Amino acid sequence: MEPLETLNETEWDVVIAGTGIQQSLLALALSRSEKRILHVDKNDYYGGAEAALSLQEAESWVQSVQKDNSTVLFTDAKIEQAPNVDEEDGPKLGFSRAYSLALAPQLIYTESKLLGHLVSSKVYRQLEFLAMGNWWVYTTDTSTTNSLQSTSEQEHKNGKLVKVPTTREDVVFSDKSVDLRSKRAVMKVLRFLMDYEQQTELWEPYSMQPLPTFLTEKFKLPTSLHNLFLALTLSPDTPANTTTAYALSRIARHLRSTGRLGAGFSSVIPKWGGLSELAQVSCRAGAVGGAVYVLGKGIAGSPTPAPTKENVSTPLNAIQLDGGDAVNTAWIVGSEADLPRSPTNLSPTRTCSRSISIISGPLTSLIHEALAEGATPSTTPIGGTVIVFPSGSLNGFADTPPVYLIVHSDAMGECPRGQSVIYASTSGKQEINALAVDCLLRQVAAEPVPKVLWTMQYEQHAGSWQEDEAVEHEGVITMKPSSLDLVFDENILSEVESAWKKVLGDDAGTFLTFEDRNSVGDDDDGDEA
Repeated sequence: MEPLETLNETEWDVVIAGTGIQQSLLALALSRSEKRILHVDKNDYYGGAEAALSLQEAESWVQSVQKDNSTVLFTDAKIEQAPNVDEEDGPKLGFSRAYSLALAPQLIYTESKLLGHLVSSKVYRQLEFLAMGNWWVYTTDTSTTNSLQSTSEQEHKNGKLVKVPTTREDVVFSDKSVDLRSKRAVMKVLRFLMDYEQQTELWEPYSMQPLPTFLTEKFKLPTSLHNLFLALTLSPDTPANTTTAYALSRIARHLRSTGRLGAGFSSVIPKWGGLSELAQVSCRAGAVGGAVYVLGKGIAGSPTPAPTKENVSTPLNAIQLDGGDAVNTAWIVGSEADLPRSPTNLSPTRTCSRSISIISGPLTSLIHEALAEGATPSTTPIGGTVIVFPSGSLNGFADTPPVYLIVHSDAMGECPRGQSVIYASTSGKQEINALAVDCLLRQVAAEPVPKVLWTMQYEQHAGSWQEDEAVEHEGVITMKPSSLDLVFDENILSEVESAWKKVLGDDAGTFLTFEDRNSVGDDDDGDEA
């Protein structure tokens, strides 16, 4: 497509609003369709709710969240910097662009269909994945009890990190304090989980009961070991509110992904910013296919019917963009946050407290812990680890939600060499994230003890979404809001596919399956408009 001097009074087949992961994957899916596509974003960066920000961009983002109280996605954002961070002899922050901090870090399990689509669409060549290594659970004498009595600070200092076993080797060579009988019980649960769908008579009567009830009554698993399995659910809820049906599918997903692409890991994350990098690569493919990209310009008003034209059977919508440009289009696609009008009237019903902390040290002992005896080293580099603080482990109250820490090393390309990034997430209060980060740093065997150099805190919100696919109304396709899950939401793929089919109709072929372009390297050399 020839460069445009102005967007005003132009006509398009599709206008995509926002560059979040859903819209970007749709742009990738349409990149070989020869449709006239205008892809806009009201932000001046790619990624939407999955964006990765530099320090300066993070400062601007916090200011925009604080000013715009109308947003339903993010609230209560603030940045804290260590008071001694600029001391001449102390650890220091790097320059702004040395950081690429993900607003919504998500793991991609190796059994995810997304990885197959990235291969069949040929964009995998532009992505580099690093593995998430061992998972750890923080345990104390009181963390697995139902007591509501608060424990002392000293007791919490005596807590320890325990590796989560996912294979027979992990169990055999696990903590020597776990007796043989308990290890056998763990092995029995692991075997059951690998094909639990075939044993419905065992678990369906417990499907809506808490997972701990099922583990106790059917496997006689000691209460002290329940958190090893609860950790793998990544549930935002307390054990009492984590049902067996919900938990089994999520634990099985983790176990079945372990070893699939190499020993010692079950999930991967794109380097340089997680899903934000995937969004940018997808948009780049869209640009190579002829789409026009404009950042800092969103849809300003609700669409209205455009005047009909001769020999045009498809009705067009007229929309106005920020800055006053008016365009006509057959289809408008975007998320709730990017469209001025939506038929679903979504309101936030769930909240996640998140924080991003830049750490002065590498946390090597956690990320590069040795493999179990007899295991073959993976050829995929390890870039991070997951640490779970179960309900009650930080403050002694069993009704406190768990905290999840996703730790990225400098190998992820998100921070300068020798530093690391901790992404904290909980459905509870923001303060408990800070407790978890502080507790983790006290557990690390390193001299000097790593320190928090910089922290950004914020609340992310999501609403209920009853549809299994994108909602279409008079040429406007609305996609569901970003997930609060710490794992890539597989439903996004079916949602994007449904939008893709609506746009292409009978011309739709096989979703996200392309031949190599004629000119080798086209995808690498495509310029963004």
